[in-house]
Amino acid sequence: MKARTDAHFATQCIHGGLEPDPQTGAVMTPIYQTSTYAQSAPNEHRGYEYARTGNPTRTALQNNLAAIEKGKHGVCFSSGLAAMDTVIRLFEPGDEIIASDDLYGGSYRLLTAVLGTFGIKSQFVDMRDTDKVAAAITDATKLLWIETPTNPMLNIVDIEALTSLAKERGVLTCVDNTFASPYLQQPLELGADLVLHSATKYLGGHSDVVMGAVITRNDDLAKRLYYLQNAVGAVPGPQDCFLVLRGIKTLHLRVQRACENARKIVEVLQANDLVANVYYPGLADHPRHEIAAKQMRDFGGMVSFDLKEDTLEAATEVMKNTRYFTLAESLGGVESLIGHPASMTHASIPREQRLSVGLTDSLIRLSVGVEDGEDLVKDLEAALAAAVPASV
Repeated sequence: MKARTDAHFATQCIHGGLEPDPQTGAVMTPIYQTSTYAQSAPNEHRGYEYARTGNPTRTALQNNLAAIEKGKHGVCFSSGLAAMDTVIRLFEPGDEIIASDDLYGGSYRLLTAVLGTFGIKSQFVDMRDTDKVAAAITDATKLLWIETPTNPMLNIVDIEALTSLAKERGVLTCVDNTFASPYLQQPLELGADLVLHSATKYLGGHSDVVMGAVITRNDDLAKRLYYLQNAVGAVPGPQDCFLVLRGIKTLHLRVQRACENARKIVEVLQANDLVANVYYPGLADHPRHEIAAKQMRDFGGMVSFDLKEDTLEAATEVMKNTRYFTLAESLGGVESLIGHPASMTHASIPREQRLSVGLTDSLIRLSVGVEDGEDLVKDLEAALAAAVPASV
């Protein structure tokens, strides 16, 4: 039943890397809820010895992830940040990472407040400008950490240009593909060495699991990541792996619907007098629209916008008046979410740095879900109308 490598994406979501359970023939991979495995003699077993080291449910998910990202190896972790932390453990004190200056707040915190204390240095550069990245690379640079689309400004980085530069300079590349998902973008096809996901988001897709994953084609990198996965132990449980496996089976359907709904939302926001700017790579006047169109299948379900009244109070008035957009952190679920990056997901980034990349106090981030698009449009229109000051 395992899908051929040339199968289309939807087929890979459902069959890629998977076989019916060898013991029972179960079509859906069972939840192997066990911590250890019987051995016939010391170190003689059926491929599994201890559940931190390996679990059949996790193996199935890792194989499926490799298939949908057109990779060779998938390695799963207990969260997206645990996955990122493990990638950085490939390097040593004194090594340097170049990351985007428009970066998820948790990634920034890990690079600066945690890994920085262990001697791993980080530079934050506008990765839209390949020349700036080239100028920032030194002999100590070992990794380009790429987000695209970025969180929350929806900037687009040219993956192929940066991976080509990195190869010329002997530097590895890792692309955080969480916002796009493998349905919209496959960075390994564009030259990346590693792809990372917070599987909590689009891969799981139902706001019921926390997990991370790294996918690669490089056998040596995979061997080192598997070693760290076992040695450090930040592994997901089998039930979480089952939930993400189930989520992936509808990934293509969910993300396409989210893209369709996002286009409707963007049109409404552009026409609203209270809105100052709309950030969405699907807009023809987005400064990197052509690059997004080149490397993505569609433009995603994430939308950000800020208000002409650039205050937290104005943004709060909008966010507290939505009905179907739930005020919450995270993204990529079937339900639509609304959030305030400056005080929520990106609060760990200094205000001056946030403002330097356009992350204003009134910036609102939407994760557009799969509800009826017209209901979402009416919900947002009503919330914006309720936010109009009484004097207007």
